[in-house]
Amino acid sequence: MSNPFGFLEYQRKEQLCTPASERITNYKEFHTPLSEKEQKLQSERCMNCGVPFCQSGMMIGRMISGCPLNNLVPEWNYLVSVGAWKQAYERLKLTNNFPEFTSRVCPALCEKACTCGANGEPVTVRANEYTIIENAYAEGYAKPQPPKVRTGKKIAVIGSGPSGLAAADQLNKRGHNVTVYERSDRIGGLLMYGIPNMKLEKQIVTRKTDIMKAEGITFVTNANVGKELSAEDILNQYDSVILACGASNPRDILVNGREANGICFAVDFLKSTTKALLDNGLTENTYISAKDKNVIVIGGGDTGNDCVGTCVRHGAKSILQLEMMPKLPETRAENNPWPEYPRVFKTDYGQEEAAEVYGSDPRVYQTTVKEFLKDENNNLTGAVLVKLDFSSGKMVQVENSEYTVNADLVLIAAGFLGSESYVSQAFGVDTDSRSNLLTERNTHRTSREKVYTAGDMHIGQSLVVRAIREGRDCAKEVDFDLMGYTNL
Repeated sequence: MSNPFGFLEYQRKEQLCTPASERITNYKEFHTPLSEKEQKLQSERCMNCGVPFCQSGMMIGRMISGCPLNNLVPEWNYLVSVGAWKQAYERLKLTNNFPEFTSRVCPALCEKACTCGANGEPVTVRANEYTIIENAYAEGYAKPQPPKVRTGKKIAVIGSGPSGLAAADQLNKRGHNVTVYERSDRIGGLLMYGIPNMKLEKQIVTRKTDIMKAEGITFVTNANVGKELSAEDILNQYDSVILACGASNPRDILVNGREANGICFAVDFLKSTTKALLDNGLTENTYISAKDKNVIVIGGGDTGNDCVGTCVRHGAKSILQLEMMPKLPETRAENNPWPEYPRVFKTDYGQEEAAEVYGSDPRVYQTTVKEFLKDENNNLTGAVLVKLDFSSGKMVQVENSEYTVNADLVLIAAGFLGSESYVSQAFGVDTDSRSNLLTERNTHRTSREKVYTAGDMHIGQSLVVRAIREGRDCAKEVDFDLMGYTNL
């Protein structure tokens, strides 16, 4: 520790945030980093704990506590505090292939497990990480570093989301020849089309993938393996294949009127906005628009919040966000002690913006849709909502609690059921009851020889940081099986 009393001397200070009234006028990231001097002081708040839960990545209370990547947080906090930026970058890159992504979109599991947070405010770990990686780009540390020796082994990665990119990055550094296939027109998967620009501007994604190209990775876009491209051809061309296609099968809301025009999945809505932004600057009639519409967002997670923030920017007439579960407490409950992940109420950027524009938080709790209403042309006109009760330990609808609201657009953000089946069927690999790819216990090996899986396709819907860990672990297994040993 450069200052063993830093956690007592300095208060937590976060990145500056553009006011909601200003940021809703565009689709740009809205956090302004602290100065290097201020960030160094924030790093001095790290206690260099004897048992640093921030980097543990353990399952506690059925939730992850600490960083799944086991980032060496106390080490690079110290290096930042003394101004050793290059060394901090090198320590960070030992465990994290993409700090430029996680420092923007990760929910900071590290901070939730920070010892400072047990009786106060945690260290600004994510902001420190952001400053380390952006300084590395500014100073030229993050330049391409292609491997000096090639092994001659060829590996195909199907899917260019965070797990696929992490596996490709690791295997390329090892000297294998890696080709990444992406069914969309741009590289990045979830990072490109699943996360709005406000959280992750797309030049940040291409900045990194351009470096990966310069390091020798081949990317093939508009390549829908299992449909337009033969899985058997891929298997014949490569020594190993990694399936990292994500959990892209959305959960539906199957009630009367579901077939009405104006009901779509959140992932399709968000992708249409991002694609139109990149293709034509959001020209009218080129995307699913919420402008002047009464919008219902079904789902209270990150994706639902992203839909709310996007609808605000479109100029929606009104926004209602439905959450099936009860509202969480403001502070930790007795049965949710530190260092468990805190199950507490939070207001995210989208809800903040909706409150600014419409005067109140858009969320309604313990509520779901009982029926969608439509006109004679099959266009959505409204929805019948019903309250839910959990007092019996089961979710039941409250009798006579139905009420009707106007709706012109419904966005279903109710999570995902697993991967799309056509990929697993094309490769002839087994799946489990949730349509995730079945693997040997504690491995990434599927039921078919030389076919592996990583990310949400393996473990189900999860976080970007867990997907990166999945990709790294899968790459290690592939390397070992190809070479008889691994140094990854």
